[in-house]
Amino acid sequence: MARLTYKIAIPIILVGIFAIVALIAVGGEQIGVGFYIVVLLLAIYIFFFGLMIGQNLSSPIKKLLSKATELSRGNLSSRVYLETKDELADLAKVFNDIADELNASREQGANTEKEVGIKVQARTKELEETINALEQKVENRTIELKRLIDESESLQSSVKNKEAETVQLRKELDDFKQKITKYGKSKPKNINNVEENI
Repeated sequence: MARLTYKIAIPIILVGIFAIVALIAVGGEQIGVGFYIVVLLLAIYIFFFGLMIGQNLSSPIKKLLSKATELSRGNLSSRVYLETKDELADLAKVFNDIADELNASREQGANTEKEVGIKVQARTKELEETINALEQKVENRTIELKRLIDESESLQSSVKNKEAETVQLRKELDDFKQKITKYGKSKPKNINNVEENI
């Protein structure tokens, strides 16, 4: 803070010394045109002095404000470099340190995000492989079950056919038995002989 105080105090002291020297030069008793000229020159000097002081103080502050606005909008490469050797230069250095830390933090976040992304991709790949293996097992089991169902249906069809054949054979057997019984009551004698020979 002392350097900034000296920056403001030294020009003011110089203005005071200039005013004293001007009053001595003019002389206290003689107030004339010369005195008014000195006062006019003093006023012009003070005006330009004020502009210079304002410019010297506001220029670095404007730079800091502009760069702080850029930083707040996400531009982490924003830095302030002041040529002064006062507190404003110290403030600019602190500002640059903050920007560096924010940039490092963002890079660390990005690296962490990449690492997490890689881990998620690896885990996702493992899960996809597990899912594919399970899907393959399900598909194999489905094929096996379909084959067994087809065999079962084939066997059921075969059983139905055999049952139909059995029913047909029983019917034929019953018909044959009826014919035999009918034929046996009215058997001719020569059939009995044939039967005996057999």
